[in-house]
Amino acid sequence: MNLKRLQWLAVLALTGFSLSGCERPPVDSVQVGFRGTGMELVYNPRTLSDQAALNTAPPALPEADKSGPRAGAVYKNVKVLGNLSVGEFNRLMVGYTQWVAPEQGCGYCHNLNNFADDSLYTKVVARRMTEMTMHLNATWKNHVAETGVTCQTCHRGQPVPGKIWFKPDESKLAKGLLGQRNGQNAPAPSVAYSSLPNDPFSAYLVKDNRIRQISQTALPQGINGNGSSTQATEATYGFMMHISDALGVNCAFCHNSRNFSNWEESPPQRATAWHGIRMVRELNNEFMTPLTKTFPPNRLGPTGDVAKVNCATCHQGAYKPLWGEQMAKSWPELRGNPGRVIKTASGGAAK
Repeated sequence: MNLKRLQWLAVLALTGFSLSGCERPPVDSVQVGFRGTGMELVYNPRTLSDQAALNTAPPALPEADKSGPRAGAVYKNVKVLGNLSVGEFNRLMVGYTQWVAPEQGCGYCHNLNNFADDSLYTKVVARRMTEMTMHLNATWKNHVAETGVTCQTCHRGQPVPGKIWFKPDESKLAKGLLGQRNGQNAPAPSVAYSSLPNDPFSAYLVKDNRIRQISQTALPQGINGNGSSTQATEATYGFMMHISDALGVNCAFCHNSRNFSNWEESPPQRATAWHGIRMVRELNNEFMTPLTKTFPPNRLGPTGDVAKVNCATCHQGAYKPLWGEQMAKSWPELRGNPGRVIKTASGGAAK
């Protein structure tokens, strides 16, 4: 093989490697802002086709009779859904089986010899997740609107949702000559395989750190000040990469690309996302973290923390979970009551 041919092969290999991170055409673009602002959403038809099956909810069961005796009066140890009629209660139990344990059946959460028994941790968790779902539907309409959620939104027929997160074990990250890498330069799915810090969740979906990447002062004041440090900027971009990947959209879905920080020129989706971030933070702190001791060790993360929620848990690549399927309308048993007090880890009412 002569030298010239080797050079051409090297060029082709380099070109293929350079383009390996790009999507092959065709791709579709949709203009969502004024011309010249660069506000276009880019979609891959092949990806949308693959997602269609993943975002299809099973058909809702026929609506149950709301009359008759209450479940709490007929069954033992019903602590959350006792106000439902027996028909509504049983309909919802069948729904749980569809959404969470279609292969395992009722025995995934229940002692089949004594359904009132609470010895299985899965039943204790399911009860709290029921409260969480009802709380979401009743009090977070500024994010879920009237569409609402059910267990299917996150679980998609699996006992454990496919998109959850744990705090990474930083001790296993090689430090080398550069010292602590702050979780960077190790491409991870949590930040769409970029080299940004691979834990964009702890700062914003557990802690209440400010999301900033443009300093408002001449001298940056750090992540908790008026400005934005380099580390805060990197963490912010990592989190934005997660949101983009989780919803299957690019930045123009929530931002006006001519002025990312300006709220007045942003699409309404930015306000929806703002509420969503606070909603997820509440879910992690008030519903998920308090269940840490309920789960067995094999269900905890590498540092012993419980599985937590992020944007991908519900969205799973779609800008609306399940493409906007009307879950609350189909399952009124989980609509919740805005006036009902649900105790949280802090001892107060979830709000």
